[in-house]
Amino acid sequence: MFRRFRNHPIPLASVFLCVLCLTLIYGCLPDSQPVAEASRLLTEPFLQLPTENSVKVVWFTEFPGEKNTVAYGENLKQTTDATTIKLSHTREDQQSKVGNQTKDKQVYQQPVNRDIWRHEAEITGLTAGTKVDYQVISKPENGGDAMSKVYQLTSAPQPGKPLKILLTSDHQLKPMTAVNLQKVKETVGEIDAVFMAGDLVNIPDRASEWFDDNRGAAFFPALQGRANYEIDSNGVKTAYTGGEIIQNTPIFTALGNHEVMGRRGKSDSLGGEYNDAIPRAVAKNFYGESSLSANSFNSDTYEEIFSLPESKTGGEKYYATTFGDVRLVVLYATNIWRVPSLEPDAKGKYRERAADFNNPENWGYGQHLFEPIDKGSPQYNWLVEELNSEEFKQAKYKIVMLHHPVHSLGDNIVPAYTNPVQTIAKDDKGKITAISYEYPLEEDYLIRDVVPLLEENNVQLVFYGHSHLWNRFRSESGINFLESSNVGNTYGGFFGDKKRNIPQGLKEKYIEVGDPNGLEPIIPSIKPLTGEDGKPIPYIASNEITVFSILDTGNGEVSSYYFDTTKPGDKVVKFDEFQLQ
Repeated sequence: MFRRFRNHPIPLASVFLCVLCLTLIYGCLPDSQPVAEASRLLTEPFLQLPTENSVKVVWFTEFPGEKNTVAYGENLKQTTDATTIKLSHTREDQQSKVGNQTKDKQVYQQPVNRDIWRHEAEITGLTAGTKVDYQVISKPENGGDAMSKVYQLTSAPQPGKPLKILLTSDHQLKPMTAVNLQKVKETVGEIDAVFMAGDLVNIPDRASEWFDDNRGAAFFPALQGRANYEIDSNGVKTAYTGGEIIQNTPIFTALGNHEVMGRRGKSDSLGGEYNDAIPRAVAKNFYGESSLSANSFNSDTYEEIFSLPESKTGGEKYYATTFGDVRLVVLYATNIWRVPSLEPDAKGKYRERAADFNNPENWGYGQHLFEPIDKGSPQYNWLVEELNSEEFKQAKYKIVMLHHPVHSLGDNIVPAYTNPVQTIAKDDKGKITAISYEYPLEEDYLIRDVVPLLEENNVQLVFYGHSHLWNRFRSESGINFLESSNVGNTYGGFFGDKKRNIPQGLKEKYIEVGDPNGLEPIIPSIKPLTGEDGKPIPYIASNEITVFSILDTGNGEVSSYYFDTTKPGDKVVKFDEFQLQ
């Protein structure tokens, strides 16, 4: 081709126009191109899996790196090489808010792979209680160094050391998340650990929700003080950066429903794929034994991103670990969320879509559970073993963390946490006329099977989220139940005259008001909010007031704080405090 035109020069203007056209045509087509600058880290580092003398440092880039290292110690003279893997399922799609795409389908028309590399290095030989400077460095193939700021790491704390632990959940890039974490840092100062009860993002395979959503409140930026989320209150705009927290302290997480993806490749969007989960047993009938996780549901991206303690039967999905005076037991207790509607087009909690009656592969199978936890299941048997372990028995503070609420005034505690009971109605000709699901309250696995175990073994605190509000309860046996998930937004609290969204025809079967599992909520002990009648209310469910909770192991107190985002000049208010006995 080039020989053909060698003796026939093309005018320079024509060449310029050709290059411009090719740039316009091909430059905007997404393939697997990085969104961030290739010479920069995608995240600052964060800490994982501390032991008595070691801790792991993790960070992400959009290039594999010729060399990825952690420099640490005095004057950062010591170095440790990192192990690098490429995340296997991170993508962007038409709903991503990333790069130049601020509205749906501006750049991406369907899910597109996004190449992201994870680097992890283990720092060993640490002395308990001694903080060590560290910095991560990745070398791109095109030269130069991409490096973090200098932070501090330490090994796991010894028993007896007073700790301040952030109890949080349900960030999901919601409007108040960045301000919430910024106020944590401003109010409490140094945090020693983060316990997060699930729902870290919305769509776990959508990379930008973890790393660089252009609205400014992606998961890692918000927890690393690198967010940029603006709240407009009565014409006054205030930008919040989140809190620089996990660079210097480990985070322990629980699986929420928003960490679970559905059937891979069965939908033309990541949101559709997320909603397309079906039970394992059903998938086995359709697709056989192979690739069950890809054909039912999976938490692959979540498990690739984090390095968590592991159990023999559950891996990272449920586990236990000791951190200072705390024995933390993390359960995998969450289910898919379905709409409550009874309309014919609803693929919901209580019914299937009429159009899908004759196509079982399209059924939603109700609000099905992702992991068994009822008596006799592998997770239940593991929990029994854990509660009988010396590590658990000897711990000063025994804490259980899970995503699904046990006692709550929120919406998501209804219906009961149990396997849906399916009923298929047919006419006298055998034609399906309805497919419905029920959830018997007396078969709630958490109340029926799990809570009695916790009561027998002197658990002091059960912490959870899911309903996006703050409320707490206390059982006769002395267990404190805390839901502190009004971090970024709320879905309401149902107390007094406020009723849950339960369809007509089902109101006699499901509880509209209060805790369906029978406990009375506790009025905050210091400064409760008040209702329209001026009386104190036992919860916070607000899209303007954000809440966080802190466990202080030095005195055994759990303190909760709120901040009114409509009054950016106001101080954080400590509104509740209770003691772990």
